[in-house]
Amino acid sequence: MNGVVDRRSGWTFLTNHARVLIAVSADPEVRLRDIAAKIGITERAAQGIVSDLEDAGYLMRERMGRRNRYEINPSAELRHHTEAGIPVQALIDMFRHRDLGPAGAEESDPS
Repeated sequence: MNGVVDRRSGWTFLTNHARVLIAVSADPEVRLRDIAAKIGITERAAQGIVSDLEDAGYLMRERMGRRNRYEINPSAELRHHTEAGIPVQALIDMFRHRDLGPAGAEESDPS
């Protein structure tokens, strides 16, 4: 396919809403511009997604001076009917290993 991009190869499993929520869970004081850069969207798109998540009750935004601090509602349930009853915390937990280091788990005391 010399230089031609297959439309089907561009899809991903997670939506940008999920990616923003995961970014906020990793750093509750993350800036919108950093979220946007990390997941490859515009700052305006990140702002819209944060507003969507806030309106839907997945996170709360608290203004602290010139910055925001976000708090996730871990018991808010995923929206699609096929995931009814599953809390958003389950999604976040699936990606928590990324913050625990290369082994994917916390180091234990060898003694």
